[in-house]
Amino acid sequence: MEIFSQVIDVFLHLDIHLNAWAAWMGVWLYVVIFAVVFCETGLVVTPFLPGDSLLFACGALATREGSVISLWVLIPVVFVAAVLGDFCNYEIGKWVGPKVFTREDSIFLNKNHLLKAHNFYEKYGGKTIILARFIPIIRTFAPFVAGIGKMTYLHFASYNIIGAFLWVCLFVGGGYFFADLPVVQHHFHYVIAAIIFISVLPAIYEFVAAHRQKKSN
Repeated sequence: MEIFSQVIDVFLHLDIHLNAWAAWMGVWLYVVIFAVVFCETGLVVTPFLPGDSLLFACGALATREGSVISLWVLIPVVFVAAVLGDFCNYEIGKWVGPKVFTREDSIFLNKNHLLKAHNFYEKYGGKTIILARFIPIIRTFAPFVAGIGKMTYLHFASYNIIGAFLWVCLFVGGGYFFADLPVVQHHFHYVIAAIIFISVLPAIYEFVAAHRQKKSN
């Protein structure tokens, strides 16, 4: 429970922890930020890592006088990490898919499921990849599933880059431009909690809508 409490504390007080880490690591903090964003988007086993809140907190940190974090370095670092993370996840899914979905009589690992996933991502995948950027956990699994479904590489790449650009600009820019507001400075942990809550709202809505549709059928 103590470890869980410490994790929650880091999530809700990222500004304080980032300041401490910046004082300790200096410009090496860029490496940590890159690693966290890459793992959160690129490895299906780490969807719990902070994404939206980290970007917002980093943008806020960049406004501090004498900060080791520069907005014009931060944005490219996070953007490259996000793009490469999705590419990594896509390639893992693309490699895993044919090895797992091999049987035609399996309920869950049926070849037909792979074909359906491919058709879905070819038709709707662009919108899915972009929107998934803004939903925690879904952000981690969407490129993996796109790889399993063998979404066309160039199709995936274009929407991956667009989604990463919008995601980074929105949250890093939001932290940078709103960090000086008194309400943000005095209630930063509430702002982070609100970002996390708002980020998961689309997933909650889709879950409730799917549950209602299933009951009506």
